[in-house]
Amino acid sequence: MHTDDVLTREFESQRDHLHAVAYRILGSPSDADDAVQETWLRLARHDVEHVRNLPGWLTTVVSRICLDMLRARAARREDPLDDVDRLEDDRTEPEREAVLIESVGRALLVVLDRLGPDERVAFVLHDLFAVPFDQIGPIVGRTTPTAKKLASRARQRVRGEYATSPTDLAVQRHVVDAFLGAARGGDLEGLLAVLAPDVLRTADRAALPAGVPTRVHGASTVARETVLLRRRSQVAALALVDGGVGIVVAPHGRLLLALTVAVRGDRVAAYEVIADPARLRELTITVLPD
Repeated sequence: MHTDDVLTREFESQRDHLHAVAYRILGSPSDADDAVQETWLRLARHDVEHVRNLPGWLTTVVSRICLDMLRARAARREDPLDDVDRLEDDRTEPEREAVLIESVGRALLVVLDRLGPDERVAFVLHDLFAVPFDQIGPIVGRTTPTAKKLASRARQRVRGEYATSPTDLAVQRHVVDAFLGAARGGDLEGLLAVLAPDVLRTADRAALPAGVPTRVHGASTVARETVLLRRRSQVAALALVDGGVGIVVAPHGRLLLALTVAVRGDRVAAYEVIADPARLRELTITVLPD
């Protein structure tokens, strides 16, 4: 028999797992908190006397709640970029949120945010938490084969394809990672070491403070500007952008800017900062392979 105390203890033992599932599905710590709280309320109202696998039941419930929340977002046609001003104004992410983002991966959160609700739930449950498809199907209201197709389609969008050989990709990754690391540290010498002397930086007007030109040439000028704008690099991560190694700037895991980077030899030859919402939507962004 499940007494109130026993149910409370069993729920609390699953709280971290439920929050992990909810956060990966919803991409928001506060929304994940709400989903977990609603799961507790449903548990308190439900007769679980004959539930044989309470952890599995709780995972199913929180997943359905999250799916409803995702579908409600889609019905309201929320755009991740609608709140750009708030994202841009935030100086730092709350420590708890920064830890959560680090645990999932900023680039993965960006990619997950581009999936449809059913795809996202199927992928998260199966690929990240090993939930069988015969359990996922009823959650998303689909057959088991259809649930498999949803996860497969999502997996392809998460992993994508790269346009260069693995060797070239490794070189790009090394160079772009060095560039991002120097930018985060405000390391002027490090930036000069990784930028080609004739590097060209272009950017959408919306990506720049007032008075900054949309085209800048030369390593010294580009490096100094990068140091001045280093705050954005604190919420940036490497990703595949249109098949090449680039950078996504995603405060709170929501895409704000994307950088396409051209590498020549062991230097950054050029990069473009994309901020226009229509252009961002057209980009193919995927997670870098391990």
